[in-house]
Amino acid sequence: MSAEDRGFDRHMLEALVCPVTKAQLRYDLAAQELISRPAHLAFPIRNGIPVMLVDEAREIE
Repeated sequence: MSAEDRGFDRHMLEALVCPVTKAQLRYDLAAQELISRPAHLAFPIRNGIPVMLVDEAREIE
């Protein structure tokens, strides 16, 4: 299933950066998250919309 089928436009990744570090994000299709490795955060994608709020992010190793 492509990102578009799930409702998330991967072209949006070019415009999005981590709100904490301003680093590039990595799209995790299986988890439906945008990953910021420098900030150790995973931002959820809900209904095709990235939720770029630190309070909504999940800490990752």
